[in-house]
Amino acid sequence: MSFLIDTNIISEVRKGGRCDADVAAWWRGVAEDDLRLSPLVLGEIRKGVELARRHDPRKARALESRLADVNSGFRDRVLPVDAAVVEQWGRMNAIRSVPVVDALLAATAKVHELTLVTRNAADVAGLDVDVLNPFEA
Repeated sequence: MSFLIDTNIISEVRKGGRCDADVAAWWRGVAEDDLRLSPLVLGEIRKGVELARRHDPRKARALESRLADVNSGFRDRVLPVDAAVVEQWGRMNAIRSVPVVDALLAATAKVHELTLVTRNAADVAGLDVDVLNPFEA
């Protein structure tokens, strides 16, 4: 089984020793090759860096370093938002309106036959995509 990881999971895992125990256990039990990322997650992390830069340059530098680590770690496992994903996104939004990033993540997972790993499972409920919330393991 392979997984598409949402930003909230990446953020949790990056907490190290402060990471939720269930999330940490799930993360340790999954092979790195089974994890995929969307460029949208990288964009959300970048947004966090830029927002922090306005008020807390030290925090921004730390986040920038984490972003570099994520980019490096997932280098060959970032899936594009391509025509097939956008088509699936359109189908899903016809079912019900979902925030764009959440729906694009769900569509990416569906197209690539992945399980979407997110804390926000309710956001994509009913969209016919496999979802795992490791906070509720």
